[in-house]
Amino acid sequence: MILSGKNIGIGITGSFCTFDKIIPPITKLKELEANVSTVFSDNAKSCDTRFCEAEDFLKLVYQLTGNEPITTIVDAEPVGPKNLFDIFIIAPATGNTIAKLANAITDTPVLMAAKAHLRNNKPVVISVSTNDALSMNFKNIGTLYNTKNIFFVPFGQDNYRSKPNSMVADVDQMIPTIEKALEGKQIQPVIILPQ
Repeated sequence: MILSGKNIGIGITGSFCTFDKIIPPITKLKELEANVSTVFSDNAKSCDTRFCEAEDFLKLVYQLTGNEPITTIVDAEPVGPKNLFDIFIIAPATGNTIAKLANAITDTPVLMAAKAHLRNNKPVVISVSTNDALSMNFKNIGTLYNTKNIFFVPFGQDNYRSKPNSMVADVDQMIPTIEKALEGKQIQPVIILPQ
């Protein structure tokens, strides 16, 4: 699948420890001449953490994409009516965002963009990054896995000894996942062995 000219939305939620891992796929998408836009959750746009300053990360993503990030629910709502994206990726997708999406809660810009995008019958890709994937959020992941037009970047346990419920996506598989999802297919295998 050729990604050149595709309009790709990336929803960034508050799994701050994985922010650095989404930079290479964004960079690669730009190299492949995709038009990349970002949507930030309220926490992702405003929380300064030991991993990064929020304002610095917003600036970095803007420099990489050339598009001003969407940072409000009001600005995210037109994603559907204006048919802004060919595909929408939530990367990283926190357990909080996964739970809310699975239960049709739309209280952040990322969730609004995902909901608005789904109403156009277009693919949403989830890049899991949550410490409770194998506990309280397992049912929500299952719900989304069985929902039309939702696809997953392959994911697995990132540290099964000290964090046995935690799972994260293999972001190196993000672009192949996007290509398959644009064809309406889930990349396989979905669940991968710990690295």
